Amino acid sequence: MIVSDVFAGKRYAVLGLARSGQAAVETLLASGAKVMAWDSREEPRQVLEGRAELADPAVADLAGYDGVVVSPGVPLNRHPVAENAARAGVPVIGDIELFSLARATLPAHRVVGITGTNGKSTTTSLVHHLLKSAAIPVRMGGNIGIPILSQDPLPAGGVYVLELSSYQIDLTRTLDCDVAALLNITPDHLDRYDGFDGYVASKARLFAMQGTAHHAVFGVCDAETVAIAAEQEARHVAGTVRRVDGADLREMQRDWPSLQGPHNLQNAAVAVAIADALGLKPQQWQAALPRFRGLPHRMERVAEAGGVLFINDSKATNPASAAPALAAFPPDPDRRIHWIVGGLPKGDDLDECAPYFGNVAAAYTIGDAGPQFAELLAPFMPVRRSEMMAEAIRQAISGARPGDIVMLSPACASFDQFRDYEARGDAFRQIVEALVTSEQAAGGVG
Repeated sequence: MIVSDVFAGKRYAVLGLARSGQAAVETLLASGAKVMAWDSREEPRQVLEGRAELADPAVADLAGYDGVVVSPGVPLNRHPVAENAARAGVPVIGDIELFSLARATLPAHRVVGITGTNGKSTTTSLVHHLLKSAAIPVRMGGNIGIPILSQDPLPAGGVYVLELSSYQIDLTRTLDCDVAALLNITPDHLDRYDGFDGYVASKARLFAMQGTAHHAVFGVCDAETVAIAAEQEARHVAGTVRRVDGADLREMQRDWPSLQGPHNLQNAAVAVAIADALGLKPQQWQAALPRFRGLPHRMERVAEAGGVLFINDSKATNPASAAPALAAFPPDPDRRIHWIVGGLPKGDDLDECAPYFGNVAAAYTIGDAGPQFAELLAPFMPVRRSEMMAEAIRQAISGARPGDIVMLSPACASFDQFRDYEARGDAFRQIVEALVTSEQAAGGVG
């Protein structure tokens, strides 16, 4: 884990003891800090019995504390911990800020910060892959699910690659990324912000924390991202801000099996620009791109049977994230999409997906959004109201022919039927494997 004497003798409160919270507590304790910690669940509290004070920072006396470290999932706009900390004059921060504070005591390194509404996990993983392929010491962490504090420090010359959600940026004050990137901005998480403008401002803060001589990379797909790029061009040293669209990489993309579709061309373009800013040579990243295998639950190819390809895109938790998956397979009479869609909706429409409805042979609606989505999609394609995942997959297999694609890209959160998008994707994979095996035994698919 990362340990730093910058925390020695200081006092911190930690609210939320999931992965990042537990990592923060362990770093602080190992660094010589005194820690108050709390979680609504008893099990993680028991792990800290006798090592930390167990009390809720939302109601405890915070006078004299150096910071309150909260999970990114804590809604600061309505949680009492924010008001309690403000009364005591104590900053509310996250584990990424702790990492930032520890940087001065770590071996010389560089930090890449990647944000955006969609594509940031793929881009973060891709940058990690490019650096590792070039034999550069690298660690990946943040919103991608790996707490950066839980990992061993890099040797001198290493690079930390961080995926950063807006929530994490909100809890960070001093992170000066050597390279920062913004892929795109579309409406999301608006229950946490004062409208869309508040969400946009959260993303922009990643660059406000940057030194003007450091590098910034921007996509070009939406007006909000372009506007932030223009602001940073005016503030940064000339030549350190890049806008990329991937046009120069389009001919190479055919050789990248896990990076198909226009959205992945944009992701790759940002990753390549980051690699360039870090000093990789073109021959290094060109050789590495075809070997990238992608992420679980993001356009993940989980099976192929009888010429039918099964794709798990469970990480598409909103329509803007599902749209690129549909766009990745343009209309082709020999390759039709059977789209499994639905869950807990984040809005009332599928407008971002609408331009690609013509790519879909049939839709199979599931979850709370199923009836609503069925009505929205019925004028454009055949729809089956499947309700449950297993039934949707079974119906899609029945309707698929060789060359077709059965794709879970829900455009919804998972919480109506599954713990998270990972559990939903795992269920898709397991059901596909079981049904394909059953169909093969019966003489069907495969």
